[in-house]
Amino acid sequence: MTYTHVTAPTQYVEADGTRFAYRRFGKSGGVPIVFNQHYTGTMDYWDPTVTDGLAETREVILFNNAGVSSSSGETPASFEEMGAKAIAFIRALGLKTVDLLGISIGGFVAQEIALQGGDLVRKVILVGTGHRGQDMSASRSQEIFAGTYDPPEHLWLSVHFAPSEASRKAGLAFLERKWLRKDRDPEVSAQTVAAQGEAIGKWIAPDETALAYLKSIKQPVLVVQGSNDVIIPTLHSVTLQQNLPNAQLIIYPDSNHGSIYQYPELFVANATTFLDA
Repeated sequence: MTYTHVTAPTQYVEADGTRFAYRRFGKSGGVPIVFNQHYTGTMDYWDPTVTDGLAETREVILFNNAGVSSSSGETPASFEEMGAKAIAFIRALGLKTVDLLGISIGGFVAQEIALQGGDLVRKVILVGTGHRGQDMSASRSQEIFAGTYDPPEHLWLSVHFAPSEASRKAGLAFLERKWLRKDRDPEVSAQTVAAQGEAIGKWIAPDETALAYLKSIKQPVLVVQGSNDVIIPTLHSVTLQQNLPNAQLIIYPDSNHGSIYQYPELFVANATTFLDA
């Protein structure tokens, strides 16, 4: 049977004291791509147009990291630990080589996997994310997440999409796609929210040598960003591209933190070209 984002069964694997929930679907036989989710997100927060689009040419693996939603244990309070947990999960699946996609704080985790995993990681896609020690004074994340939305789901319009009519229309279409799957994961716990928040504080702490670690990420990296990211300012993606040894940058127009959800087909084409090169 051929599975999709909507139909792939939730499976479980034990590793490093955690029972990880995951879903696998797509074309097997090549290098699979492991998705790392954003703040407070679960496997059900991905865009089916993105996941199914990439699954046409490779195997896609979605998972909840330790303590997140249907995975057991507690969420670690640092991205270094989250990266180590993710590596344990990947190795428990018996995989020798993977590609990575990380969005927002999932991009922080993906960087840690690349740093710690060595030859385990072949290529990396970083979306709407940044580097250690980044200046977040221009971010509107606290204001946006503290706001009130009716319906509550419209929080993600402010997080992921620009205020223009075209971007908002794309956002509403994304929210419809996001709810196509009916047997959904539970939302994240208060412990996960607190731990992810603490990890963010550690990641962005000012440090004059904060960018040095990027030189150790030798894998080819595709950095993808919106033209005006109000969560993790777009400038930080430029800094990533300038400091990673082997990185290229795509900035999509009239877009915000979730640029790949506004341009899902274009992103799939760009990501496929990068991964296949």
